Amino acid sequence: MIADPRVAAVTLTGSERAGIAVATAAGAALKKTVLELGGSDPFVVLADADLPAAADAAVRSRFGNGGQSCVAAKRFIVDERVADDFVDLLAARVAGLAVGDPALPRTQIGPLARADLRDALHRQVTASVARGAVLVAGGQPVPGAGCFYEPTVLDRVTPGMAAFAEETFGPVAAVVRARDDEHCVALANDTEYGLGAAVWGTAERALAVGRAIRSGALFVNAAVASDPRLPFGGIGRSGYGRELSAEGVREFTNVRTVVVA
Repeated sequence: MIADPRVAAVTLTGSERAGIAVATAAGAALKKTVLELGGSDPFVVLADADLPAAADAAVRSRFGNGGQSCVAAKRFIVDERVADDFVDLLAARVAGLAVGDPALPRTQIGPLARADLRDALHRQVTASVARGAVLVAGGQPVPGAGCFYEPTVLDRVTPGMAAFAEETFGPVAAVVRARDDEHCVALANDTEYGLGAAVWGTAERALAVGRAIRSGALFVNAAVASDPRLPFGGIGRSGYGRELSAEGVREFTNVRTVVVA
């Protein structure tokens, strides 16, 4: 389909593997592409952050849609001076999440899309625990029909662990402890992805930290989200180009130069 001469450009929202395939086919046909792929978004909590507000947003950002969102927060990078309190707040909120049939109003966590995705998520959790991550909540597939996974919190995740280095596409929050603001930035940037980033703290300090993080979007004291009024997209292995807003329209517009003498 991409090779069809009637197709002028291609956009894809999907996996990294799919993005590579589409970009390869489009490149062979000299077609422009916009790719919105995976992410391992950092959710940074500084020492002066409003912890209850940050914990509330963390649950919404990580566990909404069962954690199956490219723009969901994945790595919770928390200043070690407030990490214990943040983990307690996060774990208490996660413990109250209802897992079950997504057609029921009370359900907050539905199933994963496929059994192999649940198995891959469980592998990431068990591999991280085997390397020293602390299992605070969840950590197991839910028995019975459906591809359900317990809402999970991992603490003391470090670079090199699967929960840090890979995209976790499901209800798993990986808490990473940082020494200070500079360490928060270094940890946030220790990834090949670059979709979104959220930083929590007093506005001036959080903005300074956020400006040093490589990402396509930065949200200060708010969870990353898409908005049709704002350009959306990433850098690195999260893709390229922008969707939404005027920038998204321009991606598929011929910027034509016309000179009349």
